[in-house]
Amino acid sequence: MAAQKGAVAPKRIPLRMCAVCRQQFPKREMIRLTKTADGRVALDETGKMPGRGYYICHAEECLAKALKGARLEKTVGAKIDEAVILELKEKAGHGP
Repeated sequence: MAAQKGAVAPKRIPLRMCAVCRQQFPKREMIRLTKTADGRVALDETGKMPGRGYYICHAEECLAKALKGARLEKTVGAKIDEAVILELKEKAGHGP
């Protein structure tokens, strides 16, 4: 079946994979961490910071797994500051 002239294609929603549970979710629904060129890890609220991005979903289990046994640090390959971990917990809605 040929596409009709003037028909608007549905808007594509970018998906990203959670670094912990490996499930895909819409990009805007996830929390993004960025590893910068100097090796620091920061919470990226804009989604536009330069550096390697890592996404985490808002599920309580994922956050718990990410912080347990430094799993997230192993995935990112860098030490994550305690301030960033607290920010991550607040952003995920699980409090300090």
